[in-house]
Amino acid sequence: MLRRNCLLLFLCFLFEQSSCAPFQSRPGQEWPHSQTGPSAAGRNGGSRGFQRVKRGWVWNQFFVLEEYMGSDPQYVGKLHTDLDKGESAVKYTLSGDGAGTIFTIDQITGDIHALRSLDREEKPYYTLRAQAVDVETNRPLEPESEFVIKVQDINDNEPKFLEGPYTASVPEMSPVGTYVMKVTATDADDPTYGNSARVVYSILHGQPYFSVDPKTGVIRTALPNMDREVKELYQVLIQAKDMGGQLGGLAGTTTINITLSDVNDNPPRFSKSIFHLRVPESSAVGSAVGRIKAHDLDIGKNAEVEYNIVPGDGGAMFDITTNEHNQEGIIMLKKPLDYETKKAYTFKVEASNAHLDPRFHNFGPFKDTATVKINVLDVDEPPVFSKPSYAMDVYEDTPQGTIIGAVTAQDLDAGNSPVRYSIDWKSDLDSFFDIDPVRGTISTNELLDRESIAQHNISVVATKVNNPVLTSRVAVTVHVLDINEFPPELAMPYETFVCESAKVGQVIQVISARDQDLPQAGQRFSFKSPQEGVKTKNFTIRDFGNNTAGVVTLRGGFKRRSQEIYHLPVVIEDGGLQMLSSTGTLTIRVCGCDTDGSLLTCSAEAIFLPVGLSTGALIAILVCIVILLVIMVLYVGVRRQKKKETLMTSKEDIRDNVIHYDDEGGGEEDTHAFDMGTLRNPKVIKENLFRRDVKPELGLCPRRPIASQNSADISNFISQRLQEHDGDTSAPPYDSLATYAYEGEGSVADSLSSIESLKGEMEEDYDYLNEWGPRFKTLAGIFAERSESQSDVTSSTTTENKY
Repeated sequence: MLRRNCLLLFLCFLFEQSSCAPFQSRPGQEWPHSQTGPSAAGRNGGSRGFQRVKRGWVWNQFFVLEEYMGSDPQYVGKLHTDLDKGESAVKYTLSGDGAGTIFTIDQITGDIHALRSLDREEKPYYTLRAQAVDVETNRPLEPESEFVIKVQDINDNEPKFLEGPYTASVPEMSPVGTYVMKVTATDADDPTYGNSARVVYSILHGQPYFSVDPKTGVIRTALPNMDREVKELYQVLIQAKDMGGQLGGLAGTTTINITLSDVNDNPPRFSKSIFHLRVPESSAVGSAVGRIKAHDLDIGKNAEVEYNIVPGDGGAMFDITTNEHNQEGIIMLKKPLDYETKKAYTFKVEASNAHLDPRFHNFGPFKDTATVKINVLDVDEPPVFSKPSYAMDVYEDTPQGTIIGAVTAQDLDAGNSPVRYSIDWKSDLDSFFDIDPVRGTISTNELLDRESIAQHNISVVATKVNNPVLTSRVAVTVHVLDINEFPPELAMPYETFVCESAKVGQVIQVISARDQDLPQAGQRFSFKSPQEGVKTKNFTIRDFGNNTAGVVTLRGGFKRRSQEIYHLPVVIEDGGLQMLSSTGTLTIRVCGCDTDGSLLTCSAEAIFLPVGLSTGALIAILVCIVILLVIMVLYVGVRRQKKKETLMTSKEDIRDNVIHYDDEGGGEEDTHAFDMGTLRNPKVIKENLFRRDVKPELGLCPRRPIASQNSADISNFISQRLQEHDGDTSAPPYDSLATYAYEGEGSVADSLSSIESLKGEMEEDYDYLNEWGPRFKTLAGIFAERSESQSDVTSSTTTENKY
């Protein structure tokens, strides 16, 4: 390394010697200097003037070698000006990138050195400024100039694969030169200087299967017919070397994992040519009876196999499908097996690929064939009926024990066991039928009625004698045939009417019949009047011959006033072998119709209505009558209510100043409830009695009445109260009624109350109450006790006041 750096330094020195003369001024470069001249003396009054001189710099681009490993500072170059006469009168200064830290200059000689090792990949060049100044005055002798120091590149970085390791895939059996992928290595060295960054690719490991282009890094297949089934994964080691691959260049490597993808280049193959299978004859249809498999070395969809049975011996009995998970061929049973009929089957199965690649057709047919031999195993089976189902017919009311049919079953096994028959009781709960256990004949056990049950579904069981566990069943349908046992009748209750304006021979109603006997389809009915050949004066029956008949009028001029309803008997006959008949009655109502025959009304009350009034008019008249009746009832009710009401009945009307004091006394025994002296002596009337019919005002007190000294004379008392009320300004503005009730001892008519009536009642005999019955027994006992215990007690007073 040191030898190479010295060599580069020597070459650089030779380059500088040949390109320019060191330490000499550049031709054509000038620098203004302050020198003495005539022009300067004349301009400044005899003093020194300025004069243009040539630039005195020796100016070249400097180079420094990167990664310098010497012990002394690396010499870069030298600065010199013509003004420097070697007398140490000029001083050189340096500023800019790395001045003083990376680069230093000798102020006297102008020599520039690099103080440490530099890396071009870190910084490729440095820009600095140099200036020459006078040592004594420190004045610039020339303007400051800029120069560049470039770091000279050396090969110190190897190529690198930034995205490795790589993964790639290429189809198997690809031709030589098939593109696989491209790799790229980067070199941090200077691509413009030398060969440090010129990379060349090569394969270190992976030959002879793959190759790489030395310039582009494209990897291609180098060997034809590489088979994935032989080797699937290849690991290739690629090298990238700089210096154009020459000796001494730096190198980097990466790994590429190349996988061969599958193609359909292998046909399916059976592991053996003959497959032996054994299948019980009792196997169910659709069940799997065996499995075979053809192996394919390919994978994925290229290994999908389709199986087919070659048309031949077993193609009708068996089928084969492919299991998608393991590509096995599943043999399925298409039809039932019978050991007694055929004991073995042989057929061929073909296996082929579902997805073919046309590039490999020349490899041969992509299919294989194997033979399958199936042996049927004998199994003890239940008896087999001669038919899958049976149908039998029997007429209703057939006598018991009549044979209606038979079923047959036999054992097809080699033993040929006898068979016994029975009816499943669940299918014949009422035991309508019986069966012969040996012959299998079915007979009736009860009388059958088609109208109750028209069809019986029973199940017959056949059992082997030598193995009762093995049974088989068959469905037997017994149809009960109808006999003519029900007479026909009218199909429905008809509502027939005839217009008052009907004409002679007019069909007013079409009727039909029905019969409960079967079959209903194809039944024949005939209609007639009960007196065939005798003419009636109103209606007759006309048979249309298609199981319908019409009601025909024999006269006109029907009137509801004379007769509203007519009854017409109809005789209906069926067409059975034993003909049955019945008589039905049609009710015909006379109705009013429109001119076109449309029905208007059939009500009887319409007869008495005036001619020309419509239904709407009649409804309006009825509504008016109802309204009048309601008004009259309301009027009468109001009048009666007014007669019952009096001036004193309304307790809610505040305009009536009538006040009721309906305080009930405590009875004859209550002598402390009221002070009777208040009624007898007006003097004791309390002073502060307020009116109860008006709200009292503050500060307003009623006047104290002047009581009459003569208790027997009450007229003065009443007159005074009347005058007082007439002059009372606080009375209500409406009419008021004041009632004064006072009872005195001086009344000519005596007292009308029961206050003092007890004296006479004490002597009265209440024994007659016992003669009134048990309801008055308690009352008679009460009065009898009072007569005995209260003979000397003063009677209680009952008072009733009304204000």
